[in-house]
Amino acid sequence: MGRRALRRIDPSLDLSGYLRTFEQLPCPWDAAALFGRVAPLEIEVGSGKGLFLRTAAAERPEVDFLGIETSVRYARFAAAAVARRGLNNAKVVATDALRVFDELLPDTSLAAVHVYFPDPWWKRRHKRRRLMRESFLRDVERTLLAGGVLHFWTDVEEYFRHSLELLARHTDLEGPLEVPETPAEHDMAYRTHFERRVRLHGERVHRAEFRKPASDEVRRPAEAPRSPAR
Repeated sequence: MGRRALRRIDPSLDLSGYLRTFEQLPCPWDAAALFGRVAPLEIEVGSGKGLFLRTAAAERPEVDFLGIETSVRYARFAAAAVARRGLNNAKVVATDALRVFDELLPDTSLAAVHVYFPDPWWKRRHKRRRLMRESFLRDVERTLLAGGVLHFWTDVEEYFRHSLELLARHTDLEGPLEVPETPAEHDMAYRTHFERRVRLHGERVHRAEFRKPASDEVRRPAEAPRSPAR
């Protein structure tokens, strides 16, 4: 399914407190400087229109949420949705998530990573562009706190199965843990806009969670801790 046209953003809406570029992120990484407080941090990779971001931020004000979106138009739209609600525990950065994970995020800095319906890159020659690749999954494992969770959903079974194989082969995350589908209580009771579209079309959503072991004693011998710098 392609992306639909976005509604116009109110030009009087001030996005300065909610929207960032890569260059505007703190380096060295300092989540407290970004959000103005010390709190658990969760990252959503591919925020789209921002439904998950604004819903999660409103439901869990004690947690900070950073949405990463490569499309500047969608990043602005998601940031506007957060700004209209005055959710100071949510921000959006318009950049490549792989760069944020590789160059900025230190070890054991995230409570959770959310990946919902990433681009499947259907053509064989394009599959190397997929988000769920060895380097990214190693970075997810590295940046998660002990007990932290990776949430992964997709409507593409082949992508789901291949990602599970990569996670089993290249990380020590525990899973896949099954995530049951819950009925939608109202028209927007979905985790993302894409989930809503998929389920309304009667298509299946493949869901799984992966948890970092509570004890970090299973680090692979070939890997040493690192704190990335820009």
